[in-house]
Amino acid sequence: MSRRVRLGMLTPSSNTVLEPLTSAILADVPGVTAHFARFRVTEIALSDGALGQFDDANLVAAAALLADARVDVIAWNGTSAGWLGFDADRHLCQRITEVTGIPATSSVLALEEVLRATGVTRLGLVTPYLDEVQQRIIAAFGAAGFTTVAERHLRERVNFAFAEVPREAIAVMVRAVAAERPQAITTFCTNLDAAALAAPLERELGLPIYDTVSTAVWKSLCLAGVDPRAVKGWGRLFETSV
Repeated sequence: MSRRVRLGMLTPSSNTVLEPLTSAILADVPGVTAHFARFRVTEIALSDGALGQFDDANLVAAAALLADARVDVIAWNGTSAGWLGFDADRHLCQRITEVTGIPATSSVLALEEVLRATGVTRLGLVTPYLDEVQQRIIAAFGAAGFTTVAERHLRERVNFAFAEVPREAIAVMVRAVAAERPQAITTFCTNLDAAALAAPLERELGLPIYDTVSTAVWKSLCLAGVDPRAVKGWGRLFETSV
């Protein structure tokens, strides 16, 4: 690659997973680097205070700082549209582009796109979230035309704690969901250390596994004009074109 490509990632302040994972995914893609801007997120719940963390103004302000780095794309690397509704991310991305002039996407919108591109309608869902948050996510997928046929979640609300969940514990949840034979499984939280599990679990289970850190990277590469097939070893997602 002759030109340098910069991918901008909007990052919850207490997230310790998405930055190292994003950099690892891109490590062998020549000329592409990831750059991060944080805004405050400490808990995932449905209280007014928790929902207010995702006010567009907070994310747009962080996006404006990324624009100073002349990034080629800005991605909201988070899953709040799961409980706020997918249209929340559509409006957010439109606003980011209006303010910065830079194409924008999100983990959830990218996931929706790949599910549609691959014909998935029956989905497996793995998250660390509370019961009520999980139900909102299932409803949001349902409104978008995807039926959640199997799910597992950990009933945790502290965002920092999500990163402490061992990979083997995540794999156990994925295997349990796979037993109910969805067409694909999503590990739906960008502070869940799941992305590296996708390729080995796909081989084991015979199902595509779409992690939301990975979907943000995948769509960002597409928007920046980089073939996502340059990413090797991180699952079928990066073999998908739209």
